[in-house]
Amino acid sequence: MSRRSEIILALLAATLVLVVGWAVPWLRFVMTIALAKGLAVLGILLLLRAGQVSFGHAMFLAFAAYIVAFGASVIPEALILLPLAALGTALLGLVIGAFVVRYREIFFGMLNLALSMVFFSLLEKFYSITHGTDGIRLPPTTFAGLTLSNEAQGWAMLMTALVLSLGFGLLVRTYLASPMGQALSAIKTRETRLEFMGISGRRVLLAAYVLSALMAGAGGAVLAMTTRHVTPALSYWTASGELVFIAILGGAGAVFGPFLGAVAYELTRVYAAALVAGAWQMILGTVLLLVILFAPGGLWGIGRALLARRRAA
Repeated sequence: MSRRSEIILALLAATLVLVVGWAVPWLRFVMTIALAKGLAVLGILLLLRAGQVSFGHAMFLAFAAYIVAFGASVIPEALILLPLAALGTALLGLVIGAFVVRYREIFFGMLNLALSMVFFSLLEKFYSITHGTDGIRLPPTTFAGLTLSNEAQGWAMLMTALVLSLGFGLLVRTYLASPMGQALSAIKTRETRLEFMGISGRRVLLAAYVLSALMAGAGGAVLAMTTRHVTPALSYWTASGELVFIAILGGAGAVFGPFLGAVAYELTRVYAAALVAGAWQMILGTVLLLVILFAPGGLWGIGRALLARRRAA
């Protein structure tokens, strides 16, 4: 698919999200949460191009959320909190990444998981600072100095999530097509050849790791300002597993996959929980199993196959 076609498709998808948010007001919240998680999953997609998967990526989501939670009591301005949280999380990604990029495959994934669980424990134990499992309730934030009503706040967060999704989606697509992106793909196949060419595989992976942390941080900031409540559960291993679930569900073949998977996941969870409250996890597990067995390319792969078949016909 050409770049022009992808941009048109992305704009059509963004328009559809806005229409759904207008037609069904309560889905506005669900769509915002889905897009926020999609940003974090986009970072996982970036690492998957190098053949690596992070089982602890929710740590960055939670770190940004807590930056917003602590900062909102001092500077309740969304346009300041969001970049502050994203950049702070990117810095954390640089520190952690300098250590974990020395490892590959299962060791890479499990180290991320271990570090995220350490962070989860710290959030739980330091009750005097983080309020433990009770979490922190955020005060209302302002946009450009304006105090918005609940409905306007919902629209502002949805629009912010959409702009970030479109911007980072374009950035990641451009990045993957660049020499750095090609080198990232080479880590998965022939990393030794990169070293022979004088290109450090660790530095290439570190750059991708920091970018993935930055996107997860942006998603975590949006998540915190939308729900206005952050808890240590955001960094628990099940939260990281949820992000990997979404990556598989949406498909890692294109930047649309994470957002398509996130929207499908959130909608499935909401409706499954409403219809069969005691078995919604089983329904999600069944969906994932079917995707793995019959559509390894995820929902995006299914869409591309149907489009190609229609063109051939």
